[in-house]
Amino acid sequence: MGKGAGSGGDQNVFPVEPVARKITPDEVGQHRTPGDAWLVHKGKVYDVSNWSDHPGGSVIFTHAGDDCTDIFAAFHPSSALKELNRFYIGELDENSSPKARENRLAPEKQREFEKAYRELRGKMLALGLFNSDPVYYLYKVLSNILLLCIAVRCAMASSFIIQMIGATVLGLFWQQCGWLAHDFLHHQVFKYRLYGDLMGIFLGNFFQGFSVQWWKSKHNTHHAVPNLHESSPAAADGDPDIDTMPILAWSLKMAETAKDSDFGRFMIRWQAVFYFPVLLFARLAWAHQSWVFVFGGMGQWSVKNATLDKKKIQYPTLEKIGLILHYVGLLFILSRMPLLNALAYFVVCQTSCGLFLATVFGLGHNGMSVYPADKRPDFWKLQVSTTRNITSNWFVDWFCGGLQYQVDHHLFPSLPRHNLKKAHELVTSFCKAEGVTYHETNLWVGTVEVLNHLSKVSREFVTEFPAM
Repeated sequence: MGKGAGSGGDQNVFPVEPVARKITPDEVGQHRTPGDAWLVHKGKVYDVSNWSDHPGGSVIFTHAGDDCTDIFAAFHPSSALKELNRFYIGELDENSSPKARENRLAPEKQREFEKAYRELRGKMLALGLFNSDPVYYLYKVLSNILLLCIAVRCAMASSFIIQMIGATVLGLFWQQCGWLAHDFLHHQVFKYRLYGDLMGIFLGNFFQGFSVQWWKSKHNTHHAVPNLHESSPAAADGDPDIDTMPILAWSLKMAETAKDSDFGRFMIRWQAVFYFPVLLFARLAWAHQSWVFVFGGMGQWSVKNATLDKKKIQYPTLEKIGLILHYVGLLFILSRMPLLNALAYFVVCQTSCGLFLATVFGLGHNGMSVYPADKRPDFWKLQVSTTRNITSNWFVDWFCGGLQYQVDHHLFPSLPRHNLKKAHELVTSFCKAEGVTYHETNLWVGTVEVLNHLSKVSREFVTEFPAM
């Protein structure tokens, strides 16, 4: 591991030298690109430049030039820390006077705040909130398979309307598989990660038609840097989930890239109108990206450093088998009906799933704060300020698959879905005590907020960059 890494990666002495170099936060902040990447973990500085062998892929570079302590805790077992030791280059100089950073407290108050939310995580561990209930997840898997059975049975019917109902149910089945695969791949269910990965392939590749490794590359990066613009073209610290240009712009900075394109200007001007029609095609786009990621071919892969991540596919044969079986199964369903009915069934199941998935994704983050990556808040405030919770009820709980507690999930991604309600109570109490804004609204108001935000960006764009 670590071949080709920076100066820290060339050290073979372990443990580290007793005399440590002192490095200021400002100096760390100058190393923000994959080829020149320094990061901080619990006051220690590591040079992970060009760490192409990082087990998690390119997500390591999302925190180049910054502190990764909390996102590291969110995604790694404690045993993973030993992998960092050979990249050690010094200690963070806590006594230095760094340049004032936007969206951060004064250094001493910032350290107190970070200590407080890390203690909250420890409290939640002690309460057993990170322990999963296998009976709950068995029920969720089996009840979801029931949706598949309904969809297939409807496809066998002679009525066109029943077949289209079945297609919509299949779209819901794929959406719900997405939420379950999400839980397993965040290692909410099994402590032994291999089991979670294998269930991810079963639910993701085979049932849903999405590559596990493609999803990990995209989704883990999103978790690390939600709603962040890249700090520079050479950096890898931007959120792929808001990389939606030239179709949708979530900030004026994004919209600016369309100012010299007639097509881009048209789309940004009317993006609130096109929002839901665009969502209909989300599943088709993601399925294509998954196929290209695993098998190769034309098309982009959603993440800037996907070429590196593609080399890190842990189970290439299983992923290929899973995707092939997914489409074999879909073709079998389509073969049970006349050609025109089959085409309609295909369009409805694909577009309904895209709408169901992307609506929930959009509610989670769209229309919330967007930051330049080099001006991001601390971990807690970043996750809270860029994320929207949806008020829970029985339908929202099922339809959103736990992501109605998006804020709480982003703070504690490995916390099982069935414990998010308890975590939510602790998180809201902490935010209130610390004066941190926490946004929650219902499903309908949240959707209106997203559309209003798109309209606001459109107006700003037209005002700032009028047509010549």
